[in-house]
Amino acid sequence: MTVRVLLRYRGPEDEIATAFHTISTKLRGTPGLLRSELWQDVGERRSFVVSSEWTSREDFDAWEQGPDHKATTQPLRPYHESGGFQLVEVVAVHR
Repeated sequence: MTVRVLLRYRGPEDEIATAFHTISTKLRGTPGLLRSELWQDVGERRSFVVSSEWTSREDFDAWEQGPDHKATTQPLRPYHESGGFQLVEVVAVHR
């Protein structure tokens, strides 16, 4: 089953969006990364969640522990809210 990584950010919309697109471009082709999405809170326009979907926990761990992780994600780091990230996995799907 796939896993999702959720990270929370707070900051100006244009700066968050620009940083997200910069990172997404660099991550294109990363083994195991299926997609990344930037979500904005409809009630609090300075609050965002980045959701990335990975083929497996192992693929995410390999990238997260790899040498390029910190440099690649640097553009969003100033906006990251405390608490690290949340890793969730699919346990059921309804279509």
